[in-house]
Amino acid sequence: MVRAINEANRSNNKKRNRWFNYFEEGRSGNVPAPRCSLFSQAVGLTSPLHFSSFLVVPKISLKIFSFRSQKGHELFAPFCSRSPMESSSFPDLNLIPSSSSSPRPNRTIRPNRRSARPVRSNRLPLLPLLRLPKTLTLAPIMVPSSPRAPHPLQALSPNPDEEALFAEYYRLAHLFLSAAAAGGRGVIVPASGAGGGGGRDPLSIVPAPASGPGAGAGAIVVQQKKRKARSSEMVRVSSLGVRDQIYFRDLVRRARITYESLRSLLIREEEKADALGLLGRRTRADLRAAALMANRELWLNRDKRIIGTIPGIGVGDAFFFRMELCVLGLHGQVQAGIDYVSASRSASGEPVATSIIVSGGYEDDDDKGDVLIYTGHGGRDQKLNKHCVDQRLEGGNLALERSMAYGIEIRVIRGVKSDKSPTGKIYFYDGLYKVVEYWFDSGKSGFGVYKYKMLRIEGQEEMGSVNLRIAENLKVNPLGVKPTGYLSLDMSLGKETFPVMLFNDIDNDQEPLLFEYLPRPIFPASALQGKFAYGGGGCECSTNCSIGCFCAERNGGEFPYDNNGILLRGKPLIFECGPFCRCPPSCPNRVSQKGVRNRFEVFRSKETGWGVRSLDVIRAGTFVCEFSGFVLTKQQSDVLAMNGESLVYPNRFPSRWQEWGDISDVIPDYVPPNFPLLPDLGFSIDVSRARNVACYLSHSCSPNVFVQFVLFDHYNASYPHLMIFATENIPPFRELSIDYGVVDECVGKLMLESSH
Repeated sequence: MVRAINEANRSNNKKRNRWFNYFEEGRSGNVPAPRCSLFSQAVGLTSPLHFSSFLVVPKISLKIFSFRSQKGHELFAPFCSRSPMESSSFPDLNLIPSSSSSPRPNRTIRPNRRSARPVRSNRLPLLPLLRLPKTLTLAPIMVPSSPRAPHPLQALSPNPDEEALFAEYYRLAHLFLSAAAAGGRGVIVPASGAGGGGGRDPLSIVPAPASGPGAGAGAIVVQQKKRKARSSEMVRVSSLGVRDQIYFRDLVRRARITYESLRSLLIREEEKADALGLLGRRTRADLRAAALMANRELWLNRDKRIIGTIPGIGVGDAFFFRMELCVLGLHGQVQAGIDYVSASRSASGEPVATSIIVSGGYEDDDDKGDVLIYTGHGGRDQKLNKHCVDQRLEGGNLALERSMAYGIEIRVIRGVKSDKSPTGKIYFYDGLYKVVEYWFDSGKSGFGVYKYKMLRIEGQEEMGSVNLRIAENLKVNPLGVKPTGYLSLDMSLGKETFPVMLFNDIDNDQEPLLFEYLPRPIFPASALQGKFAYGGGGCECSTNCSIGCFCAERNGGEFPYDNNGILLRGKPLIFECGPFCRCPPSCPNRVSQKGVRNRFEVFRSKETGWGVRSLDVIRAGTFVCEFSGFVLTKQQSDVLAMNGESLVYPNRFPSRWQEWGDISDVIPDYVPPNFPLLPDLGFSIDVSRARNVACYLSHSCSPNVFVQFVLFDHYNASYPHLMIFATENIPPFRELSIDYGVVDECVGKLMLESSH
């Protein structure tokens, strides 16, 4: 039966044939390792799969893709392909509907300014969310091949400005042929063409002559590839276990680190070329970074069009670049506000919306958070930036109407203006909404617009845009926002540059108030004597440091931070300018020594005991805080550990600094920096009597901050400062977590070394 069905499908669809080959070979056991890895990569699984069954039931066309892992857990659930009227669960959107149960795709509502009465769908009920068991469940939907050739990136609405933006995007991808060498020390200079007689590419990155430790040799060429179109096959991931959540979160974090590292590298190399007078036309680093990742096929979620929640992306996540949303598959349109599967690529001939961006671009939007009146796109003059014609029920507008008819949830991303963002906006993923009604109305401009009433689905985490607004109010009037719960409005007693609040609305525990607050660690006198005190002196710069100065050479010939104080890439050890340097306090090589730059709140948590969260958006790569306490020598540590004192051992923190700045997925020859050298660390930090905010960070094996060792006030590399930097963008009220390396379980609290 199975073999007969497979034979029939082989003659109809090559893509479907590939999947059936995997299933047929795996009927009696595991799928062979090479082919299993391809399949696992496509669906986001890592363990071998076992084929279960494929059935055909007359009139219902029931397709069951039920796989079991080695432990016997069901990973894929049955999915029925029916017309919308035949089921109250999520319908098969790729199945061609019957004429009796589905509206015709060319049926539209004629604009009528005299009537603004809401139009409700009287053909299909609003369908509830699919409720599935709490396991990883992906519902694949077989899609017939579209006769039309897809767009090289994705289906886009016909927008001249958007097409121009994509043209620039492809141009950058084509021009950017070479990347940084293994050492990462390069400048943008004209590169010779192939064979010695070709032209020169002014945007190629080639390495500078080797002059420091670990300098690489030879440029790495990134070849332009023909990109596959984004899939129109719609699937849904309903529930993930804890380990699956960690896996996908790390996958997304890895892509985001690669994107941000490439973007920062491109800006830095462009600045170097500009200083040498070798820079040609300036281009956008965010587009170029995305182009490099696209060449390596590092864009996520392109093999399937995910409906609803994207694995690895949580409600409230913050983004500073819109292009990053495309790289992660959260919103696939570079410029348009509505992302959808176009009618030409849908088997039903009807478009289906997947996500929207609300950023204040349309004056008729009415955003009240949980209830959103969203204005359709089109009708605007891009040069005049105002409406000049009536909108039409087509493209993304029709896709939203069809999503309402089928009861499909829509991802909503809000763009909030912020002076802390390099783009002037911060994009928050605010969760899933459903379109409940739509109508044609006369807009403020006098022209007709389509409006869609969207309701936020209950049971989700708080929206990032709402948390940002609450956090801003807390900074001004904390007791007005939260009259009860605050034990202290500044537990640091003015010792930090910004107040550190203490909040507990769970129980009567006031333990943090029992410790002395110590903003900086106190090192033993023996560690700061003699040559360790001055370390050969500092730089002689009268203004801000520049490449070639003494401190730059200490860091391997480059500075660790950009002009905004963001860490460019992790290193074993970083030398900041210190008290023996003549450069001013504004020097960009003075970052972590200035103390915390955000408003923190130590709070009581039912899950982790005491935790730390920020009232600001912490940008990835920025300094967070420092581990503080009394620094002990190895001999002192051994004695106090026997007495049951709480100690933190720096040598037990995993080397997660290697992840920040890692671009090996794009440049395979990239290696993490191995200079300056860091000796074995035998000291510990006693936090049993005095501590600071960092001591309340919770542990996670998928953390959002990491430890970077730094020296600035002395030069004994055996006793560096434990500076903490952000691995990702951390929105307000999200708990900060770090990997301590020694814990009792995968997700738990800090196990301070103690003996009882």
